[in-house]
Amino acid sequence: MPAEKTDPAPRAWQRMLSGRRLNLLDPSPLDVEISDIAHGLARVARWNGQTDGDHAFSVAEHSLIVEELARKLKPDLPPKWQMAVLLHDGPEYVIGDMISPFKAVMGGAYKTVEARLQAAIHLRFSLPAELPQVIKKLAKRADIICAYYEAIELAGFSEEEAAKIFGRPRAFSPTEPAPRRMGLAPLPASEAQARFLNRFREIDALMQTGKTGSGKA
Repeated sequence: MPAEKTDPAPRAWQRMLSGRRLNLLDPSPLDVEISDIAHGLARVARWNGQTDGDHAFSVAEHSLIVEELARKLKPDLPPKWQMAVLLHDGPEYVIGDMISPFKAVMGGAYKTVEARLQAAIHLRFSLPAELPQVIKKLAKRADIICAYYEAIELAGFSEEEAAKIFGRPRAFSPTEPAPRRMGLAPLPASEAQARFLNRFREIDALMQTGKTGSGKA
């Protein structure tokens, strides 16, 4: 009696423009390329694309702002942690930007895949797979501040509604109060990609030349 045919396992890798094949279930740092990350993040829309402007507000542009805010919140932030903040949404070049309500519906499976991808990205760029809690908290604070301004300037939220969800930003430092508006403007994908790559290279150069400070968070 012939054996029953079994369906082949579903494909779990994605081919990138660099030619790399990234396995979502077991991602290797060797298959992570910054060109792929920049290209992907510049074409992933924040807020599911529900923002004002002729262009989507991309995750690449969001990441640049979050990294800038993190340096405002902690001016002595060493370059390697600047890199960590810049790449805080790195997995989204593969899995997209899921809005928070959908992440809550998806539950643990989404977070597991995201965590594996984030660890591979960190290792590829000389960061620890698991970041110190103080850096995670800094990135999260900067991320929430950015989300507040995105909400009121691009996504149609009132200041009161955004404050209830994200909290109204406090002063960035004793000498720099949080502005009422940041003047956010969605960039074309090509420009967001170029700016993201440029900032990555600036930070990477500092890391390569050893200008990493004490390395303490």
